[in-house]
Amino acid sequence: MNNLTEKLKEKCSDAVLEVKTCRNETTVLVNPGDIVNVCRFLHDDEDLAYDYISGISGVDYLGKEPRFAVVYHVYSMKNKNRLTLKVLVPENHSVPSVSSVWRGANWFEREVFDMYGIKFSGHPAMKRILMPDDWTGYPLRKDYPLKGFIPAKWTKQDRPW
Repeated sequence: MNNLTEKLKEKCSDAVLEVKTCRNETTVLVNPGDIVNVCRFLHDDEDLAYDYISGISGVDYLGKEPRFAVVYHVYSMKNKNRLTLKVLVPENHSVPSVSSVWRGANWFEREVFDMYGIKFSGHPAMKRILMPDDWTGYPLRKDYPLKGFIPAKWTKQDRPW
């Protein structure tokens, strides 16, 4: 991983905000506007060869700013190394899509959009993938009601007493 951090600092010094290593796993905090360039570099560099994206996930830090994070899990089959990339995203902002780097990112980005409402600019088909098209809200946000947005109608039979 030392080769990775050196190359990232050399080629993407302005884009990389922080590099952390814990238990032999490296996480790189990236400027959101530079995520595509960093991913393209990691993918195309012959020594690094991060050629597989195993997942993209969202994180909701309700009450903090920026509220959201998008976490990319990438893997180099050649070197057998995994790497985590992370971008912090304010509410109602978008992140550039990395589906031009890894085609498999398409569905992961749609899932993050569907569950958290984080949009990916430049995505070829930014629409819901898990929830119905007419669904209201984003179920994995921490402020989403546990029973959804269904108006409660109480009758005498519904009362527990």
